[in-house]
Amino acid sequence: MTDLHRLSVRELTEGLAQAKFSSRELTEHYLKRIEKVDAQVKSYVTVTAEQALAQADAADELRRAGTAGVLTGVPIAHKDIFCTQGIRTSAGSKMLDNFISPYDATVVAKGKAAGLVTLGKVNMDEFAMGSTSESSYYGATKNPWALDHVPGGSSGGSAAVVAADLAPFATGTDTGGSIRQPASFCGLTGLKPTYGRVSRYGMIAYASSLDQGGPMARSAEDCAYLMNVMAGHDAKDSTSVEKDVDDYVANLNGTSVKGLRIGIPKQYFNVAGLAADVKARVEESLKKLEEMGAILVEIDLNMTEAYVPTYYLIAPAEASSNLSRYDGVRYGYRCEDPKDIMDLYKRSRSEGFGPEVQRRILIGTYALSAGYYDAYYVKAQKVRRLIQQDFLKAFESVDVIAAPAAPTTAYKIGANLSPVEMYLGDIYTIAVNLAGLPAISAPVGFDQDNLPVGLQLIGNYWSESQLLSVVHQYQQATDWHTKRAAIAEENA
Repeated sequence: MTDLHRLSVRELTEGLAQAKFSSRELTEHYLKRIEKVDAQVKSYVTVTAEQALAQADAADELRRAGTAGVLTGVPIAHKDIFCTQGIRTSAGSKMLDNFISPYDATVVAKGKAAGLVTLGKVNMDEFAMGSTSESSYYGATKNPWALDHVPGGSSGGSAAVVAADLAPFATGTDTGGSIRQPASFCGLTGLKPTYGRVSRYGMIAYASSLDQGGPMARSAEDCAYLMNVMAGHDAKDSTSVEKDVDDYVANLNGTSVKGLRIGIPKQYFNVAGLAADVKARVEESLKKLEEMGAILVEIDLNMTEAYVPTYYLIAPAEASSNLSRYDGVRYGYRCEDPKDIMDLYKRSRSEGFGPEVQRRILIGTYALSAGYYDAYYVKAQKVRRLIQQDFLKAFESVDVIAAPAAPTTAYKIGANLSPVEMYLGDIYTIAVNLAGLPAISAPVGFDQDNLPVGLQLIGNYWSESQLLSVVHQYQQATDWHTKRAAIAEENA
């Protein structure tokens, strides 16, 4: 079959179960596509062809023995921030270019246990710090919808690999929008779960109180299949919450859109940088949900102006602490011929880290330094609590909150946005991480340049099933999630 990459995850599971094709045939199909297409997209950092074929053969054995699970034999791509045993795990940085992980992250281990076939590791902004995937040591990944545009970040490789049909779904991580913004830029569905829902063990840390792993795929249904694998308590992660996990696939029709109260924050739709096309597409999607029976309710989120300054104190502060371990001594990049220990530290870090990572380390170190800790970091934590309370108050009167996933569509590669311009592009996503809430981005149309636009729905704690269900029903009534980039169509 020449169009296996066009099948949904459900269709892939059914095809494998009915022996219409084998996992080896499916895996070989994707590997051939990667070889043919990825030179243009540059989404993969490492392709694990030999391992993938071995996993596919093992999956086929399980199918023959009648002991396969639902997803056994389905291929996946992992963001290169998840540790993978025996495979380079770089976090997009020169600092870890030579790091071969001795163990699997819990998300990767769960994928293996479910029988998923790892095609490889995909590109990302260095240490997940960025919104364009241009800060990667391995160069910029390109947006399959327009190869001169960025795919978003930091999970840009995860978004591009799915949008170009080079994997059925992919893992991503979201510290301030790094699943939702690239999903929006690449016309995909991406879910950022509640903090503590998905294990962070083996996920290279950026900002530990904000980081969360999640699925990226074409549809809410595809995401639900991957969430069934990723979600759950993990004793190896002290922030993982011991709470029952839903069957996200079974619950796809569990929430009625009829009567669903959707909060529309008036502050969000008056942001200065909100592009007219983005606003129009989001409003059209909300009108469609209203036609399906949802009730639109205008709400106030009064802490909106505090989102960016609060996030860009807390996240860099945690990053400066987490990245202090990369010292040129234990693992990772080490400078050549250091004169003494201080020279080793200085040059290993200045040569191993890129400009954006260095900028955030410096900001974070300053915010945590004696004399400024109370004035900046402690105050930011207090404001963080006020942001959380602002959301909780809103959820007393609405079920979900709607917003654009990003104020614009994808930027041009090399646009050279200033750091402040880039940070302001996260205005709609970062508060979700500060509050620890779940949120989903789904495609709702295109701008005048045929670049995708995403709608974001924010839920209350542990409402991943509800978010997936609402988007799934919207996707049953629309076809935006079925649209494919030209590069995917040309190479079908």
